[in-house]
Amino acid sequence: MTLAALDVDEKFIYEILKSPDFDSLIAEISRFRFLYNLRLENEKAKSLLESSSIWETLRNFTFYPNYLQLARTEYTGSGLKSGDCVLFLGSGPLPLSLIELCHEYNLSGIGVEQDGKRADLSRQVIARLGLSERIKIIDGNHFSLPLETRCDLYMVAAQAEPKSEVFEQLARVLPEGSKVSYRLYEKGLRRILDGSSLFELPSGFEEYLRVQPEPPVNNTVVFLKKRQKRFQAIAVRSVVLYLKTIFFNFLLRLCLVCR
Repeated sequence: MTLAALDVDEKFIYEILKSPDFDSLIAEISRFRFLYNLRLENEKAKSLLESSSIWETLRNFTFYPNYLQLARTEYTGSGLKSGDCVLFLGSGPLPLSLIELCHEYNLSGIGVEQDGKRADLSRQVIARLGLSERIKIIDGNHFSLPLETRCDLYMVAAQAEPKSEVFEQLARVLPEGSKVSYRLYEKGLRRILDGSSLFELPSGFEEYLRVQPEPPVNNTVVFLKKRQKRFQAIAVRSVVLYLKTIFFNFLLRLCLVCR
C-alpha cells in the first residue's frame, strides 16, 4: 500500500495499464486487494459485535474518517436530502458508507450483498448500532435490481465486479433520471489496485460530476445520471443525419469527378 502511494508519472501508469503483458498481474493485484480489504472488514465487523461500546469502537477504526468524508461527498454530490433512500450494491460485511449516510443524514438504506455470510454479519452489526429500522440488507447482486422500493441514489461498491456487467445491468433496469455513484483510483500507482480504472460506461449513463479526493480520502467519486430516452433518440438522429451528410457529400464529389 505504501508503494501504491508513491507519486509516479501518469504516462507511465497509463502504459502499464494498457500493456497486455500486465493484464494477468493487474488481475492478481486487484484480487489481493479485494481479499485484503474483505479480511479487514470481517475482522472489524466481528470486533464491533464483541465491543461493549460499539459506536466508540467504530469511530476508532483507522479508516473511519475516510468513510465519513466519502459519505459527505456522496450526500452533497447527489443532492440527497433527509428522508431519501440510498441503495448500496455490494455492501459487504461492514457497509460503512451506508451506515454513515443513514446515521449522519437521516436517510434510509438498502444494502445488496451476494455472499450470505457477509450479509448476515452486516445485519448483526447494523442491529447492534441500532439502525435496523433504517437499513435493510438483502441477499442478491446487480441482477436482483430493480427493487420495488424507489431509491434516490444507487451506489456501486468499489469491490463490485465485473464493473462492465454491473453497469450494463443498471443501464437496462433503472428508471430514467436515476442517479448512480461509484469510486475509483485515478492517480499514481493506486490505479493499478483498481481493476476497473479503465472500464467504459455504457451509453445509457452520462457523468455529471467527478469529485477529486482530498486527504484522508484517496478515491475519486463519480456521479452519473441515467439518460432519458428522448435525449438518446436525439443523439441517434444526430448521428444518422451526420452520416447522411457525409454520404451525400461523397456522392456529390463522385459525380463531379465523373463529369
